[in-house]
Amino acid sequence: MAGSQTVGARRRCLRMLAAPVLATAAAPAFALKGPRDAQVRLTQAQSRAFQAWMLRIITAQLERGPSPRWQHRDCAGLVRFAVNEALAVHDAKWLRANGIGTDRRLPPELGLTPEQAALRNRWVQSDGKVGHFVTALALVQNNSRFVSRELGMALPGDLLFFDQGDEQHLMVWMGARIAYHTGTVTPKDNGLRTVDVQQLTMWKDTRWQPTVDNPNFAGVFRLSFLS
Repeated sequence: MAGSQTVGARRRCLRMLAAPVLATAAAPAFALKGPRDAQVRLTQAQSRAFQAWMLRIITAQLERGPSPRWQHRDCAGLVRFAVNEALAVHDAKWLRANGIGTDRRLPPELGLTPEQAALRNRWVQSDGKVGHFVTALALVQNNSRFVSRELGMALPGDLLFFDQGDEQHLMVWMGARIAYHTGTVTPKDNGLRTVDVQQLTMWKDTRWQPTVDNPNFAGVFRLSFLS
């Protein structure tokens, strides 16, 4: 991806500020579109296996640092990387390349058909074209379906989407905790974060609270190809 694209993508993943900022009463600029009806979907068993692999991959990034294979490091990039790798074949070569050991029990393989495997690295972009790259906004608008604004409806691997007007941000629901990338990378900070649900709900900067009374929280979204 060109350098200008990388800078633009990072700007769309807002940095979580320490100082409190009051949420505005205005409705978010983000407008929900009807989700694209995926022609190819995973079965329920495959969906559960996919979700387990997605969380395992994100956990590996948090514990060991970003994989060299993860090139575009921002909030949407974390989701794209985890989704694409969860849809891969997790053989010994893949495990070595991703630094994932067998010290912990591995999720079951998805057993994808050729048509299902073709979902990998295929994202519907804002203009309707299909490609390897997609922004946070297009990821939820064109590649996910709205679930709820209630966190109790979220499943592992679901996306929390925050709209700040001209910029958007994604987080990943991990169950008891939430993972995200700040969109900023420095020599001493890889940008990866994890926070427990209660802590985020009480976050000083109210724009990031995943609550129904926060106009900047668009809600919980689920990838379209999941059952």
